[in-house]
Amino acid sequence: MAKTILITGCSTGIGYTTCLQLKKRGHRVIASARKQTDVERLIAEDFEAVQLDLSDSSSIQQAVESVSAITEGKIDALFNNGAFGQPGAVEDLSRKTLRFQFETNLFGTHELTNLIIPLMRKRGHGRIIYNSSVLGFVAMKYRGAYNASKFALEGLADTLRLELHGSGIEIAIIEPGPITSQFRKNAFALYKKNIDKQHSVHKQAYQAMEERLEKEGPAVPFTLPAEAVAEKVVHALESSRPKIRYYVTVPTYLFAFFKRIFPDRLLDWILMKV
Repeated sequence: MAKTILITGCSTGIGYTTCLQLKKRGHRVIASARKQTDVERLIAEDFEAVQLDLSDSSSIQQAVESVSAITEGKIDALFNNGAFGQPGAVEDLSRKTLRFQFETNLFGTHELTNLIIPLMRKRGHGRIIYNSSVLGFVAMKYRGAYNASKFALEGLADTLRLELHGSGIEIAIIEPGPITSQFRKNAFALYKKNIDKQHSVHKQAYQAMEERLEKEGPAVPFTLPAEAVAEKVVHALESSRPKIRYYVTVPTYLFAFFKRIFPDRLLDWILMKV
């Protein structure tokens, strides 16, 4: 049965690929993107699309009003995909930089979700799918802002799942590892903008990080294309009993296993070697 789904962060990568896959399967996709130029491109590609900037409350509210109008309030699912990663050592992150990371990855996603839930409650059913990360349950060096935002996102999603029990609204969390996308390119730009490398005690470590961020193609083993995430979204949307968590890529499966069986200090040692 075809469903109507709103997806955030559809300009490239996971969001765009998921839009393509779901549309091919006959679902009604409402794509969204932060930049109006990307919205216009999506419309030119025959998608229904709206402008939605997760860091801007007015943009979120206007987008929900538009989506509600064109669907007559009939939203079956929301895929909270839009996010970015701010690299840098925790001690080099200013309060402003950390807040900006949370505005999109957590606060904006939370606000959007809370505006969509009443529409789902009226119909007695819905699916809310969160795109988290392997870094939503294990921490890695120089990814503190992103780690924190995804840890917090999973905490909200897990709580919401308990609170929505019996409402007909299902919650699913997708936890990808390395995926081919524009993520590294965007992260590198934010790193150069917000991190003072020259005055940091982590200057030497940043050099190695820069080489990884600038590398063309997959930077680490086991990188998968965005289609791997889209497949999990399809299951979370279409299954009569969606999973609570979907792992994507070998590193996610491995670290989920390690986290269950290893003591914290041993897991720290492994993460230090990654």
